[in-house]
Amino acid sequence: MLKIHAQDAVPKPVNIIRHSDYDNDLLPASFHKQRREELRKLLPANTVALIFAAPVRNRSNDVDYEYHQSPDFYYLTGLLETDAVVVIYKEPQKFGDKVVNELLFVQERNPDQEIWTGKILGTDRAKNELLFEYVLPNKQFADFVFDFYKFDKIFIQPRHNDIRDDKHNRGDLFSMMKHFDLMTDTISKKVNKFKLNDFMARLRQIKTEEEIVLLKKAIEITCRSLLELARSLRPGMTEYQAEAIVQYVFHHHGAEHEGYPSILGGGENSCVLHYSTNRKKLYSKDLLVADVGAEYHGYTADVTRTLPTDGKFSAEEAAIYRIVYNAQEAAFTRCKPGNKFYAPHDTAYKVITDGLLKLGIIKKPEDVRKYFMHGTSHYLGLDVHDPGTYGPLSPGNVITVEPGIYIPEGSDCDPKWWNIGIRIEDDILITPTGYVNLSACVPRTIEEIEKLMSEQGFFENYDKK
Repeated sequence: MLKIHAQDAVPKPVNIIRHSDYDNDLLPASFHKQRREELRKLLPANTVALIFAAPVRNRSNDVDYEYHQSPDFYYLTGLLETDAVVVIYKEPQKFGDKVVNELLFVQERNPDQEIWTGKILGTDRAKNELLFEYVLPNKQFADFVFDFYKFDKIFIQPRHNDIRDDKHNRGDLFSMMKHFDLMTDTISKKVNKFKLNDFMARLRQIKTEEEIVLLKKAIEITCRSLLELARSLRPGMTEYQAEAIVQYVFHHHGAEHEGYPSILGGGENSCVLHYSTNRKKLYSKDLLVADVGAEYHGYTADVTRTLPTDGKFSAEEAAIYRIVYNAQEAAFTRCKPGNKFYAPHDTAYKVITDGLLKLGIIKKPEDVRKYFMHGTSHYLGLDVHDPGTYGPLSPGNVITVEPGIYIPEGSDCDPKWWNIGIRIEDDILITPTGYVNLSACVPRTIEEIEKLMSEQGFFENYDKK
């Protein structure tokens, strides 16, 4: 890796080039333009909204993390670059001889910088490719006459963290936000930092047909990874080798990223909900909770299967697994339009409570929280925990259904249950008449999983090749 000296520091992110040699199934610019129109409909009269791009985040020293755009900003613009802001007006505004209802400020192109980071859009390409009528260089934001004082409300979002000041760049995020604060200092009571998130949640919780296509692709890739993991998993492997199988399948089938750090928790780690260290060696007695999600063009899957490392569930593991499976099956029946968002959880919670009481693992119903301590559902989309209103389920919602039971060592029950952690998670599309399980391509029953694990995996004998 070439070292970039301080005087050569340049923005890291670049836009995906729209060319037949690259991805040709990105969301069209018309999608993002329509989303801006839908947001405009939600804005009260005589208001304006500003949404800033995400900053570049530093990993260590002169190495930054790979750039990830703010989902809200991407949703509204399609731009995958930092140091940008979109301004959306409720009513058209006049600027010189132009009348527009939205502005976009972006980085200007610089051929010398592009040698290091690749091409960015710049103002001309952003205007043409992102369907904005009025695009300006971000360095002009500080001097632009916005007349914020004339609006009843100015909607912004809480600030991102890790926004650093490039003292040589008057158009970076730090500078634009600083100048916004100066412009609105005397009218700060008009600035609302919370309502815009509510508007975006109302929009993003209902997926369009274009979004569902990308979600299905992300989920299909994730399912492929779990199928291959089940076939290849064997005692003696490590959690990180299991993760490597998942990551290989992700990238082989076109996923740009993982939607969140992959959880491959074996043995005692199966009882850690967001475990992601993934360094343990796996033994025949271990269960492996594989909670993974490919990210495809910004949209992420979130699917979990629990696998016995040796390919066979023990009697105790099977008993707990059946409770979780039955809880998920019962929760599916509540995935209908009009039902409360938490209806699947309430149903799963009762099934798990009854099951643990019957096995004697808990003595009273309220003790179920010791072993089932999380919610059953969340929205899914550009974020793995996508925003939403958590109101009644509606067609176009995509949610998870993920009951689980986790019994760590030292729990107040018979030691034969210790270190059994089981979660089953699927991605559910709410339809006008019910639901569709988008991740049903990965088996869920004990019998189906054991049969799948008996098949030859591509990576089963990888170290012997």
